[in-house]
Amino acid sequence: MKRIPPVVTYTVLRLLTFAVPLALLLLLNFEPWVATVLAAIIGLSVSYIFLRQPRERVAAELYDRRHGNRTPDTQDEDAEDHVTEAGSVSSFPATPQENTKTDAPASVSETPTEK
Repeated sequence: MKRIPPVVTYTVLRLLTFAVPLALLLLLNFEPWVATVLAAIIGLSVSYIFLRQPRERVAAELYDRRHGNRTPDTQDEDAEDHVTEAGSVSSFPATPQENTKTDAPASVSETPTEK
């Protein structure tokens, strides 16, 4: 049998803690806006007091989903370490000056004159 996810259980229970008081208050002929506000307050209070365990299960599931037993993806770091250990890093210039041609004479750039 498939287990119902805790987030579904908690959501249904929270909706019931609002819907049941709302239906009762509307049956007692309260104004709809007053019944809605009172049902929201009652639902919040009831869920805070009695739904601690489902709320904690949802929080634990969210935490596990976010920080679960995953191994970090170090594929890039492993590739960089392999290149560094192989010694092929020395083929890359260390500074931008090393990348310029040294046999060309230094020239002074001329600014265009106005005509």
